[in-house]
Amino acid sequence: MESATGNISENRTAKSGPSIVDNYFSVTFGALILSIVFLLGVPGNLFIIWSILARARKRSVTTLLIFNLACADGCLMCLTIFFVIYLAKQNWIFGSVMCKLLFYLCNTNMYASIMIIMLMSLHRLVAVVWPTYLTACTRRRTVLIVLGGLWIVVFILALPALIYREERTENGHTVCATQRSKHVVFQYTLETVVGFLVPYVIIVSSYVCILRRLRQTRFKRRIRCESLIQAIIVTFCIFWLPYHIINIVQVVAELLPDETTKERLNDIGQKSRAVTSALAFISSCANPVLYAFVGRSYIKADGLAFMARLFEGTVLDYGARRSQTREVIRL
Repeated sequence: MESATGNISENRTAKSGPSIVDNYFSVTFGALILSIVFLLGVPGNLFIIWSILARARKRSVTTLLIFNLACADGCLMCLTIFFVIYLAKQNWIFGSVMCKLLFYLCNTNMYASIMIIMLMSLHRLVAVVWPTYLTACTRRRTVLIVLGGLWIVVFILALPALIYREERTENGHTVCATQRSKHVVFQYTLETVVGFLVPYVIIVSSYVCILRRLRQTRFKRRIRCESLIQAIIVTFCIFWLPYHIINIVQVVAELLPDETTKERLNDIGQKSRAVTSALAFISSCANPVLYAFVGRSYIKADGLAFMARLFEGTVLDYGARRSQTREVIRL
């Protein structure tokens, strides 16, 4: 149990320190980004879900993973309207229960999106490098168990947001934030390590192995495949890296003994949080754009069904059926 002095110190810091909605430029820019993300991400992900449910003739493992990713991203996009209002008003107006619930759902979908992308990269790795093992890895029961386990894990990983988030007053603003120093350290470290560093290392390592394998082939589709893979990696990193850098900055600020440096780092973290969080949301609306760009050749022939034809043409699962490299490397 913490001492009374420790509690007073923490409360004093919370009231006198910078607020995440203090910086007018940061909250305005963040609200603008989130508004654009909402307008693009919600219909984009709903279109992917509709394409798979209504138009896709083959429910492959790849299609199932994309469907789960679109559901996670779509749910995250639907939450953006609350954060737009939060930033626009520079006050949390939704109450204590919604403070915990909305950030919990937000973190759940953040972990889910990243974990599913990681699973997709591992699926691609097996399909391209070890196609003979793909059948064993892609049985319907196995895939459903893996996806069920994945969702259970992400619901557990997001629990700190449900437990630690509180509605409180900072510098004259009502905010929804994690208050105690040790909770900030634990939550942001968990997000960065489990929600970025580990999945990103796995994704990059998988794609490095895939690209090496593809460079050994003679097929013309190799360049197109490499471009898509590189786009996925770069997009993932660009939009999530600033958010996790700010996580690290705030964790370091909480751990430093020097009050001057601590205050300076905490000020940077708080003022940048709105923009970096908004940028992270962009990654969830970027996938439909990437799919549409890659599938543009299907639009003329298939119309609104072009997305479904694109997913059916990924052919990652066909490798299990024929175990042929020519089929596996097509995207």
